[in-house]
Amino acid sequence: MFDVGQMAVYPAHGVGVIESIEHRKVGELEQSFYVMKILNNNMVIMIPTATSKNVGLRCIISPKEVSEVFDILQEKDVEIGAQTWNRRYREYMEKIKTGSVFEVAAVLRDLYLLQEDKDLSYGERKMMDTAKGLLVKELSIANQIDECKVEEKIEQIFS
Repeated sequence: MFDVGQMAVYPAHGVGVIESIEHRKVGELEQSFYVMKILNNNMVIMIPTATSKNVGLRCIISPKEVSEVFDILQEKDVEIGAQTWNRRYREYMEKIKTGSVFEVAAVLRDLYLLQEDKDLSYGERKMMDTAKGLLVKELSIANQIDECKVEEKIEQIFS
């Protein structure tokens, strides 16, 4: 599915590059693994090639999908539940863990909108930074533009 040198997205960690495909013996089984280096923090992870789809490893989105992400960010009339911050935090974390760029965009939008009404908890502020970082990196690569420009565009939407 992926070749060495290709960029991919790993859920909750973001964009990385497939550095190699290694074969290792795990117990009695010979398995192949993608060795992926995450761009944001240089973390190296090994993902079994056989189950890579199950864990959510996916290609970078297309430029057409980038505009869909911005459409999600620009939706202003969304209903944000009145649940407690920790329940909301768990719900948003589950969305981020899906690896879907659209779910991450919805989390970022909701947190920005929530921030207009009240102060976010520390965990929510950190989650907001995480969601923003994941989006900025992928959108900049997908559209081949500078991360600063993507960040500015997101800030404009919510200013």
